[in-house]
Amino acid sequence: MTRPLGVAVIGAGYWGPNLVRNFSASPLTELVWVCDVSTERAEATARAWGGGTAGVTASVDDVLADPRVDAVAIATPASTHAAIGLSALDAGKHVLIEKPLAPSSEEAEKLVVAARDNDLVLMCDHTYCYSPAVQHIREWVHDGVVGQVRYFDSTRINLGLVQSDIDVFWDLGPHDLSILDFVLPPGAGPVGVAAHAADPLGVGHPCVGFLSMPLAGGGIAHINLNWLSPTKIRRTIIGGSEKMLVWDDLEPAYRLRMFDKGVDMSESELEGEDRRELLVSYRTGDMVAPALPEVEALSQVVAEFASAVRERRRPATDGEAGLRVVRILEAAQRSLDAGGVVVSL
Repeated sequence: MTRPLGVAVIGAGYWGPNLVRNFSASPLTELVWVCDVSTERAEATARAWGGGTAGVTASVDDVLADPRVDAVAIATPASTHAAIGLSALDAGKHVLIEKPLAPSSEEAEKLVVAARDNDLVLMCDHTYCYSPAVQHIREWVHDGVVGQVRYFDSTRINLGLVQSDIDVFWDLGPHDLSILDFVLPPGAGPVGVAAHAADPLGVGHPCVGFLSMPLAGGGIAHINLNWLSPTKIRRTIIGGSEKMLVWDDLEPAYRLRMFDKGVDMSESELEGEDRRELLVSYRTGDMVAPALPEVEALSQVVAEFASAVRERRRPATDGEAGLRVVRILEAAQRSLDAGGVVVSL
């Protein structure tokens, strides 16, 4: 493919306009349609962010029947992701789906299988994975700079928006779970999950939640999710055997910092005794704060999607990555139902 990728955005609610804006701005793509159940909302989005050249429709069938459309980006409610995605794949369209990939692992698996059977690209929009900070973290972890990951501690809290159709795990959790999946090397991810939550507002599902996940390498991941915090915090700390990282997405001056700090255990043989004593030593070194380019992560999502289609390859956050996140979310629900016990993945 040498021409720009013809794309239709389905869903013009909260996230759809951001997709419309980035697909319109990218030289790799051409926005063909904006589709929404409200044509008024679709028209307003196309007019404001689509450059005024995209068609507007309330019919997904119109989009899928158009030969100019090579791919669709789905930003509809999560409950509709699988149905629309499967229809698009059956119509021969490449698919980008907003997180979560699907509301169940069974539906997510169907999407993965359909994309594979039709030789099409299926990508999950795990936007944070394409931010410069997370790209740096992945590189440092995969290159061994951080050493063995001992813990991953993430906090994603703010006041609202309380969702009526999904709980705090399914709303905020995919962000941190996708980052965890992205930065850890293959085979080093979670092997189980324990979930604890509360519904202090009485909305019928958790508004505050905590996930604890033992990692394959012996470490642990912990994620704090909250719709009811008076302050907004977006912070991740990763402790490795060699280096420690702090990523604060709301700190413009030092968004990402790497510390040459750590705790080491050394063995020393005691005189005259047949045993060894573990000695604790603390390491304190320099702090490095890399210069991060001011690049919108979603523009990199669009570029990766278009490049994956053009090169006929799997994108960095493919359907399998989306499926892994959904499986953890399902396991978290099973843990909640069982009183917070660790559920194997």
